[in-house]
Amino acid sequence: MTDLSSFAVTTRWPATQPGKLQLYSFPTPNGVKVSIALEELGLPYEAHTVDIGKNETWTEPFLSLNPNGKIPAIVDPNGPGGKPLALFESGAILLYLAEKTGRLLPADPALRYETIQFVFFQMAAIGPMFGQLGFFHKFAGREIEDKRPLQRYAGESRRLLGVLEGRLAGRQWMMGDDYTIADIAIFPWVRTLGDFYEAGELVGLDGFPAVNAWLGRCLARPASQTGLNVPPRP
Repeated sequence: MTDLSSFAVTTRWPATQPGKLQLYSFPTPNGVKVSIALEELGLPYEAHTVDIGKNETWTEPFLSLNPNGKIPAIVDPNGPGGKPLALFESGAILLYLAEKTGRLLPADPALRYETIQFVFFQMAAIGPMFGQLGFFHKFAGREIEDKRPLQRYAGESRRLLGVLEGRLAGRQWMMGDDYTIADIAIFPWVRTLGDFYEAGELVGLDGFPAVNAWLGRCLARPASQTGLNVPPRP
């Protein structure tokens, strides 16, 4: 039987099925990227809810897995060379899972790097910008009288949606005919922008038809419908 006791995170979130990949997450845009990918790939996994509302990412057991204190993170008991591997950062995890299985990432080197560039585009631009917009529009940023931060992030979010619109024009998925980790990285953030942050009107989301059609296709996938709710909210 696989022994994961050397990972301190298991003292707070015990592995009842240690032979399976262990996911420590919460259903945020970054968190569901990994659960959706796991569902798409059909990899056996055990999900643990790390409640960010209770600051559980800042507890010692979780920080032993990710010193940056952010979900998601994983422990794969069947990592490279058959040894357990702990990994954090959603983009890195998506790349790892794709390379581990040989799926959701093109084999052709040029197409592979083209896919990775859009994963990085999400990590460097879409996630941070949409997240800041959500803060200034829906959360504590509302208390700030100076509206320039909100205007800045709203404008930048519209610009990024324009980049996506141009990319998706005439394409079914970010990489054309093939659904990849680029789609999985990006679509939960676009969904959150309209649904959770309630910023669709602010950024003119309805004015991006290719983005909306693509988002609908992403959401219709069975793996998305399951993964978007893993782990369940408390």
